[in-house]
Amino acid sequence: MNRHSLFNLTVAGLVALAFSVSAGIAPAQDAGKNVVATPNAPSAIGPYSQAIRVGKTVYLSGQIAIDPKSNLPMANASIEDQTRRVLENLKAVLAADGLTMDNIVSTSVFLKDLAEFAKMNEVYATFFKNAPPARATIEVARLPRDMKIEISAIAVHP
Repeated sequence: MNRHSLFNLTVAGLVALAFSVSAGIAPAQDAGKNVVATPNAPSAIGPYSQAIRVGKTVYLSGQIAIDPKSNLPMANASIEDQTRRVLENLKAVLAADGLTMDNIVSTSVFLKDLAEFAKMNEVYATFFKNAPPARATIEVARLPRDMKIEISAIAVHP
């Protein structure tokens, strides 16, 4: 390939990129995953992120009932109090990416005791009044820090 051909390919690439950007299409290098983080929710306790955004979709890691101000787990709190704290933590992570609870399309709820489903559900319902997300609820043998509940979610930007 001679220099003239290479120049034409480079110019064609730049024109295509300029067209894509002006048309509202992000360049390919921006199509990857972006970390979403906030000090208003508990920091990740391992090799994971509070959330990851890919395109318009945000994948929120499971939250447990840790108070972000004191960084202390609420292991002895009631299922209602733990559920409220978990949902507030998810809400804070969403806010860091400009979203609200209404942007959540799916949740996975992990309960240590499925007998506490009704109590959890009562609090959960107060956070999702309009078009509640799809949900899976699973009873598990044990959760991190011996919590009663963990919730992960998927949200979508409008």
